[in-house]
Amino acid sequence: MAVERAASGRISGDKANYVREMFAGIAHRYDLLNSLLSFSRHRAWRRQAVRLARLRPGDSALDVCTGTGDFALDLRAAVGASGLVAGADFCEPMVRIGQRKAAGLRTAIHFALGDALRLPYRSGAFHAVTVGFGIRNVADVQAAFAEMARVARPGGRVICLEFSEPEHWFWRPLVRFYEHKVLPRVGALLSRAEAYRYLPDSISEFDGREALARKMEAAGLRDIAIHSLNFGSVCIHVGVKP
Repeated sequence: MAVERAASGRISGDKANYVREMFAGIAHRYDLLNSLLSFSRHRAWRRQAVRLARLRPGDSALDVCTGTGDFALDLRAAVGASGLVAGADFCEPMVRIGQRKAAGLRTAIHFALGDALRLPYRSGAFHAVTVGFGIRNVADVQAAFAEMARVARPGGRVICLEFSEPEHWFWRPLVRFYEHKVLPRVGALLSRAEAYRYLPDSISEFDGREALARKMEAAGLRDIAIHSLNFGSVCIHVGVKP
């Protein structure tokens, strides 16, 4: 299936170009590094996020900032062959890897090149909309949540799986040491050093869990729930479209 070309619109400026080029440069090693650096825990984190989406066979789901498509594949397992799953990302090399992973499924995952700030889908199209480890790379987080809410159905769920700073004093320095010292060195050995320096910096500079919840509320979502994983270094935020 050819990659759909969607409007790129408002993802703006320098940050968008920097992030797109960075991910294009590490696409071929992205999955390997994800598994290695998370000790393969990223799979369990996504499965928990999918459970919180409360999808049923035949439902529809969208994964935003889908990258190489792992979250979309997990969503597809939840909705089954009778459901519909779409994945959107603005980095074409990443999306093409996702397409290759999904090749051969009875029901295809519909990948598109698209901007999180201007999603190429009609309003109210999906029972659940997810974003995994991508929201901190978006130029306008609240606007991205508003777009995710727009394409969700009333009563549908918006799920954000993202790294976070641990709240507990004991875990915070240990996690920071791993993210700022160990992770960049391993990333430099197996991929591009710059990308794996960006990762811990982007986590440190990103909104805390409560601030992120407020942005989801400001985007029109309700009943925000926060689920902490991995000693608080990973969070799942769940919001419901009224």
